[in-house]
Amino acid sequence: MNKPSLAIRCQQLTKTYQGKPPVEAVRGVDLEVQAGECFGVLGPNGAGKTTTIEILEGLLPPTSGSVRVLDMEWRTHELEIRQRIGVSLQETQLSDRLTVAETITLFRSFYQDGLTADESLKRVSLTEKAGAWIKNLSGGQKQRLSVALAIVGDPDLLFLDEPTTGLDPGSRRQLWDIIRSFRDRNKTVMITTHYMEEAERLCDRVAIFDQGRVIAMGTPRELIASLGAEHVIEFSLQQELAGPGKRLLQEWLSRLPTVEQVDVSNGSVRMTAAESHSALGRLFEELEHRQLEITSLTTRHASLEDVFVQLTGRHLNDDSAE
Repeated sequence: MNKPSLAIRCQQLTKTYQGKPPVEAVRGVDLEVQAGECFGVLGPNGAGKTTTIEILEGLLPPTSGSVRVLDMEWRTHELEIRQRIGVSLQETQLSDRLTVAETITLFRSFYQDGLTADESLKRVSLTEKAGAWIKNLSGGQKQRLSVALAIVGDPDLLFLDEPTTGLDPGSRRQLWDIIRSFRDRNKTVMITTHYMEEAERLCDRVAIFDQGRVIAMGTPRELIASLGAEHVIEFSLQQELAGPGKRLLQEWLSRLPTVEQVDVSNGSVRMTAAESHSALGRLFEELEHRQLEITSLTTRHASLEDVFVQLTGRHLNDDSAE
């Protein structure tokens, strides 16, 4: 069977929930995901990520727009699509009184072809837990089992919705390795996340969602380069500035060498700069001259989080539940 060059294509996708007033969860989304790439869908809770993914997975009907998955449409090829995709939801409720081996064997029975139950567990490093009850697994082990259930049919396309939320750093890195190994077999992965570092490490391309729309798309490097500055300088002042004082501070900070953008919120300041050493030298001189005192200061490389802040004026965790 020839694989299509596009694993996913949706055009002018919308989803509106009726109510007073109606809620527009997805507002005209266009996406193309190439076969064999890891594609990230990023954004805060309430941005429309999960709703979009559930439409692509065939779990929700769109209000309008077109969707093609593996060059097929859900309304005409539902069974064929389900045999070729794997899905790991944000939360998977499994029977506590089944063992890991029994659960993976059950899910394997849903597919005509695929991996053996043992091979699926081996790929997520859960072989030693085959006889354990689900209720006795740790959070990280349950997440790895969820991925094992998604790949047991040896899918061409794998959907992962917030797969590492709530995991400790060690468990998160384990899941990253599992996702990379799947991608290295020339399979397609679509992952939603609000962890920008995760997207930078895993994804070939990303789409940033906000308020039901795609507000930016490209490789992580391209999106970070769009800031026009490689470094971020963040500091806090002992003095809280407002009104004219805040505007004056923003104006003179904007004139510092290589500084591209300045955001001032109460006593906290965030600047992007092409050369952090040049900007910092003048910053300290100006602060001393103006008798302003720094209480904390950090410098770092720019990230996708900074892209989101520049596009929306908000941080990713300044959100409400989706």
